[in-house]
Amino acid sequence: MPVRAILFLLLAGLIWQCNPGENSPEQLPNIILCMADDQGWGDMGYTGHPVIRTPHFDAMASEAIRFDHFYAAAPVCSPTRGSVMTGRHPNRFACFTWGRTIRPQEITIAEVLKEAGYVTGHFGKWHLGPVRTGSPFNPGENGFDRWFSAPNFFDNDPILSREGIAVKTKGESSMVIVEAAMDFIREQENSHRPYLAVIWFGSPHRPHRAIKEDREAYEGLDERLSNFYGEISGMDRAFGKLRSFLETLDSYDNTLLWYCSDNGGLPDVGTTGGRGHKGNIYEGGLRVPALLQWPARFKEHAIVKDPANTSDIFPTLLNITGIKSDPERPLDGISLLPVLNGKTETLHRTMGFWSYPAKGVPVPSATWMEELWEAQQHGNMVGDSARLRLQDPDMPSYPSDSLPGHAAWLDWPWKLHRIAGNGGTVEWELYNLDRDTMERINLVEKFPEMVSRMQQQLEAWQYSVVHSMNGADY
Repeated sequence: MPVRAILFLLLAGLIWQCNPGENSPEQLPNIILCMADDQGWGDMGYTGHPVIRTPHFDAMASEAIRFDHFYAAAPVCSPTRGSVMTGRHPNRFACFTWGRTIRPQEITIAEVLKEAGYVTGHFGKWHLGPVRTGSPFNPGENGFDRWFSAPNFFDNDPILSREGIAVKTKGESSMVIVEAAMDFIREQENSHRPYLAVIWFGSPHRPHRAIKEDREAYEGLDERLSNFYGEISGMDRAFGKLRSFLETLDSYDNTLLWYCSDNGGLPDVGTTGGRGHKGNIYEGGLRVPALLQWPARFKEHAIVKDPANTSDIFPTLLNITGIKSDPERPLDGISLLPVLNGKTETLHRTMGFWSYPAKGVPVPSATWMEELWEAQQHGNMVGDSARLRLQDPDMPSYPSDSLPGHAAWLDWPWKLHRIAGNGGTVEWELYNLDRDTMERINLVEKFPEMVSRMQQQLEAWQYSVVHSMNGADY
C-alpha cells in the first residue's frame, strides 16, 4: 500500500468523522467540480462582455445559482486548486504560487468523499504535482480512484496521464476532458454509486490556440483576441455538452454541478472584476465567475451577493454529505449551505488573502508528457525520475516573527490591504468595495478605528497560517 494511503487511513479516523445521517449511498448527491484556467470575472457573456459568446454558461447563470462576489483563494492557479482540495488557505501547506504542490499530510475532498463511499475521478489540469506513477503528489495519492490528468495547462490534442500511463488524444482540449469525464460518469451511473468528478479545464491559459470552429465567431478581430475568446467559447461548448448529457441521466436531479475559475483575468486580453489582474490580490486578481446547480435542492434561480471563496467548496460539500471535520484542524472556508438554502440573508464572514513571496516552479506540461510517452514506449513507465517530485518533501521552517508579502482582509464591504516592503516597512490601504470596486480611494486615514480592528484580525489570521506552514496541524 502506498505510504500516502497508509498515512490517510491513520489520519482519517482521527480527523474525519463520517456521519451521513439519513442519507444512504443512493441519496448522497453526485458532485461535479469544474474549473477554468485564467478566466476573469468579466470573461463571460452573462457578466456583460460585449464580444465573448458563452451561451451555455449564460443559460446556467439564468437558471441556477449565480455568485456575484466569488473569490479565488489565491491570484494564481496551483494555490487556488489546493484550496478547493482542502478547504484551507494554500499558504497553510506552503502552496504559495504556481507549480507548488499539496503536502502529503493534507486531507483532500477526494479522500474524504472516497471514505464516505464515493468513486472519485480527476480530469484535466492538475498542477498540484506530477501525474506520474510513484509520485507522492499525483492525483491517485490525493484520493482519486481514476484520473486522466495533465501536470499543468494543456492545449488541443493533448497527451494526458491515465493513472500514470501517457495517452495521446485528439480533439479540442476542453472537449477531450469532458468526454473522458462523461465516460466515468456513465460507469458510475450503471453501478449506482455516488461519484465525485473534478473537471479542470486548461483554457483559457496562454498560449491561446482556439480551433477554427471556435474562432469563426470572432472573425475580423485581432488574432490574439480571436484565439482567446475562441478558447472560452470552446470551453463553453464542452460545458454545454456536459450539462446536456447530465440531463439525460436518472441521477440528474441529485447531481451537484459547481463551476468557477482559478484566478482573476489576464492582462491585455481578459476582463477582470476590478483593479488589477491575475497575480495580485486586488479585486481583478481574485474575483471570478461561479455557478452552481443542484436541481433536487435548489429549484429556483438565485443570485448570491455574499462573498464566497474557493475554500468554501470543501466545507460546503462536507455539510451536504454529513461529514464532520475536526475543529482542531483549521479550515479557512465555511459552508455556504445556510445562504444557499435561504436560511440566512447574509453570511457575516471574513476572509484573508496572502501572496507570500516565493518563486514559482515551471511545469512545461506538453514537453514533460511527450517525454513520458516516449519513455513508456521503451518500457520506462516513470520517465525522468527527477520529475516525480517538484519540491522538497521535507517541511522547512518559516519565520514566525515576520509576515512578508501582500495580504488583505475582507470584511464586506471593507477590504484592508497590508503591503510589507523590504526592510520591514508596512503600508496599509482600506477600500469600500460596495462603492469602489476598482480600489482607487484609500480610506485608511478616514476610518482609523476600523483599520485598527481589521489589522488585528488580519495579522492574527496570518500568524495562524504561519503556525500551519510550520506543521502544527499535522
